[in-house]
Amino acid sequence: MAKELWKGNEAVAQAAIRAGCKYFFGYPITPQNEIPEYFSKHLPLVGGCFIQAESEIAAINMVYGAAGSGARVMTSSSSPGISLKQEGITYIACAELPAVIVNMMRGGPGLGNIAPSQADYFQATRGGGNGDYRTVVLAPATIQEAADLVQEAFDIADYYRNPVVVLADGMIGQMMEAIEWRDPKKRELPQKTWAANGTFDKREHNIINSLFIDAGDCTVQNKKLEEKYRAITQNEIRYDLSGDEEPEVVLVAYGTTSRIARAACIQLKEKGIKASLFRPITLWPFPEKALHDEAQKPSVKAVVTVEMSMGQMVDDVKIAVNGIKPVEFFGTGGGTIPTPQQIVQKIVTVVGGK
Repeated sequence: MAKELWKGNEAVAQAAIRAGCKYFFGYPITPQNEIPEYFSKHLPLVGGCFIQAESEIAAINMVYGAAGSGARVMTSSSSPGISLKQEGITYIACAELPAVIVNMMRGGPGLGNIAPSQADYFQATRGGGNGDYRTVVLAPATIQEAADLVQEAFDIADYYRNPVVVLADGMIGQMMEAIEWRDPKKRELPQKTWAANGTFDKREHNIINSLFIDAGDCTVQNKKLEEKYRAITQNEIRYDLSGDEEPEVVLVAYGTTSRIARAACIQLKEKGIKASLFRPITLWPFPEKALHDEAQKPSVKAVVTVEMSMGQMVDDVKIAVNGIKPVEFFGTGGGTIPTPQQIVQKIVTVVGGK
């Protein structure tokens, strides 16, 4: 199949359309503005509806409504915009509605800047809204992977009736790469018999709800959600492992940073240091066991987490490694992008080398 040159944000939007997304509700914020711009032009051409809402809060509640009707729906934003959507996201999770949410992260905290960042890891993986809920979090490292994961995100959302977050950074959104369009792996998706899409006097009314006044009822719903999250953890974990099979150091990085870390692994080899790169693709559920297995290899002296943040994923890395090996951290916050040389220098201080 021939490859085509696509900008990351536009590939994300086109992937959603290919996946059957018919509704997009959003509000402009850099560096993801090409996503709503692309939808505004192309979604009506396939019978869909694009609405630029009056705010991020309005947009996520429109997502709630469209998802409740059983339609495939998406929103996108960047960092502080996603913060404004968090109340709606927790409502969507509790009501068990499928939706796809794209976050092209930028520097923070606060309004921050428009430079690439990975400082929304906690927000995405811990649930930035209230209550015990989870969103599936997918982290692409290339434009190809972004296109593939966005298409699959809709199937995952429908299969589990749960919001799915595609977590990338401004670099992924703004860069251009050659990709080929591929269909996601086939799933047998359940019929949306729960959807509030009109009864036509053929069935009882469906009620979409995230309000459980009685504590006992709310507990029952939480236990139901927990069973679903357990199934997701068993079935949906993805990661990529590359580099030396008997490494002295295991680098852990995701998204854009993993590409820089891969270059660092090549430079480390030139210095006589064997390294492997462990790249989580699902940030939740996090691939704990796979990372633990890599870390416990006898050759491994340390695990080093590399992030474009001041240290967030490192907490999950420490949980996974569980004290069997030292865990070190190298990060840059505020939108600064690390270099391979900086990562190499950190590794040399940890395990030695030329």
